[in-house]
Amino acid sequence: MKHFLSIEGCHQKEIIELLNNARAFKADRRYGADLLAGQSWVLIFSKPSTRTRISFEVGLRELGGRVLFLAQQDIQLGRGEPIKDTARVLGRMIHGAVIRTFAQQDVEDFAHFSQVPTINALTDEEHPCQIIADLFTISERRDLQDIKVCFVGDGDCNVARSWAWAAEHLGFELRIAAPARYALREEIRSKLTSRKIILTQSPEDAAAGADVLYTDVWVSMGKEAEMQDRLAEFAPYQINERLLQLARPGALVMHCLPAYRGKEITEAVLEAHADTIFDQAENRLHAQKAIVAALLQ
Repeated sequence: MKHFLSIEGCHQKEIIELLNNARAFKADRRYGADLLAGQSWVLIFSKPSTRTRISFEVGLRELGGRVLFLAQQDIQLGRGEPIKDTARVLGRMIHGAVIRTFAQQDVEDFAHFSQVPTINALTDEEHPCQIIADLFTISERRDLQDIKVCFVGDGDCNVARSWAWAAEHLGFELRIAAPARYALREEIRSKLTSRKIILTQSPEDAAAGADVLYTDVWVSMGKEAEMQDRLAEFAPYQINERLLQLARPGALVMHCLPAYRGKEITEAVLEAHADTIFDQAENRLHAQKAIVAALLQ
């Protein structure tokens, strides 16, 4: 694995190895402490972040590396320099890059032109680091082979797309409940072969007997102009006590955060399942250390 750009581009074996290694990194925070000794990694973020930035900065430092954080306005990207030129320059000076931006193509171009290990820390297309942490969180509590995951909300957001590719590779059942115009796009559906990926407009059907109820914000970064339409259309797609009662007893409730209580999830349900949700947030650190380690092999 030279780069980590998407779940789509992963293989089943690679995902399983990442989960196993995340477990080792979580068991001992000192594990791999010299892995990045003498290396400098850069974080280039065009989107604001709490969990992604902190987990990567802490993780890279715990692996022995030096970290430079660059917001888009801090460098010439903010003034229109092509990503391939930035990549050519940084590739001569750094040992790896973590990029959080809008276009998937920017991350792929950076990886190609920099020739250093590159990690997609979120694009509009996918959120692969999040899904590795999510799978790891579930694996701490359930057998991934037998789970039924219900995703409720924007079925074509970056998190839902990455979940679809994870289900494709690992073979578990995934149900995505979304309004018709927010369903997983045909471009992706046409590539999926698993019959266990089920798309529906009914959150109740998706939640019935599910082992995991998962949601994300209804208004992703860059979609703020659509806020009022989205809030109205997604109102029936809230994770609440009524929906939770349809799931399997003891079902996990997950949210990749930040959460907007009273919208995609109720305050009561979030707080009742806070242990899982904030383990999920912590596991970004351990999963991402596993990802970095994999790129150095």
